[in-house]
Amino acid sequence: MKKNIAVLPGDGIGPEVTAQAIKVLKAVEKRFNHTFEFEEGLIGAVAIDKTGNPFPEETLKLCKKADAILFGAIGDPKYDNNPSAKIRPEQGLLEMRKNLNLFANIRPIVSYKNLAHISPLKKEIVSGVDFVVFRELTGGIYFGDKGRNEHGTEAFDICSYNEEEILRITHLAFEAAKERRKKVTLVDKANVLETSRLWRETVQKYAKQFPEIELELMYVDNAAMKIIQNPKHFDVILTENMFGDIITDEASVITGSLGMLPSASVGSSVALYEPIHGSYPQAAGKNIANPIGSILSAAMMLDHSFHMHVESAFITRAVKDCIDIGFLTQDLLQENYFSTSEVGTKISELVFNEIYELI
Repeated sequence: MKKNIAVLPGDGIGPEVTAQAIKVLKAVEKRFNHTFEFEEGLIGAVAIDKTGNPFPEETLKLCKKADAILFGAIGDPKYDNNPSAKIRPEQGLLEMRKNLNLFANIRPIVSYKNLAHISPLKKEIVSGVDFVVFRELTGGIYFGDKGRNEHGTEAFDICSYNEEEILRITHLAFEAAKERRKKVTLVDKANVLETSRLWRETVQKYAKQFPEIELELMYVDNAAMKIIQNPKHFDVILTENMFGDIITDEASVITGSLGMLPSASVGSSVALYEPIHGSYPQAAGKNIANPIGSILSAAMMLDHSFHMHVESAFITRAVKDCIDIGFLTQDLLQENYFSTSEVGTKISELVFNEIYELI
């Protein structure tokens, strides 16, 4: 099978971790006789530096003609530390989500037995955790009108949602719950926010079609607490844009590192796959970043966009085996750790190992 993949490495550690995901995909190519065509595009700070635009038109065209998008990270201190900057790398990410209609972000949270000691939470709390967050991605406060008064002393950010925006991601969350443990937790702030009340009304109405699925309603502050106290409580979490951004970063402590978590951003056409971490500029160029989040994002791409379920399972199992033998980067091992490229190579070798014929 032949597939075209748009590669947007971005800034900071983005190019380094994305390179390892591509390395693993090339191992899948050889093992299963697929052909993956990779074509790179600019986004973020590197795109601003070269074109003045954080999401150039050429990159948009590249994404639209691709079968899937593999994305690294964006952000650079020269923009992050300058609050008066008119053009920012993050604008490129928001523009991409808007132009490609990537309205749903899917973030699985899975614990690993041999990383339980890395988590700041107790082993018995993180053991066996397996839930997924469906975060609405193109609405809410991130995309609402924003501004300041003429003196710059007062600011506003408007949060807005409509029923259609809520329903389309709700549908995806309930479809996922059917295949999992048949439970959806809607996370909102309906005791304070009118948008949350609309979410609650809309989701409750939709849920009546699925009596076999339990719908739980939970305020975001309670959910944030429960993710730390008892993360095994959750199966599918459904939430709006900003709440989803915050609680998924919080949930990263379960696995022990932000570098472990993959994600998929899906919409009406092409889907995008990326690790949830940022550009981590302090580690850029040092070959120390954790590539597993990017590699697992590539596995999600094979599974969701290409329907290559066995190939995806090979990568997932190779990652688990890499963890089990302690072949890990600096964020997971204090000493005797391995480099970004060494971990990528090891997982590639494991993908190509004959033992995985047993899957």
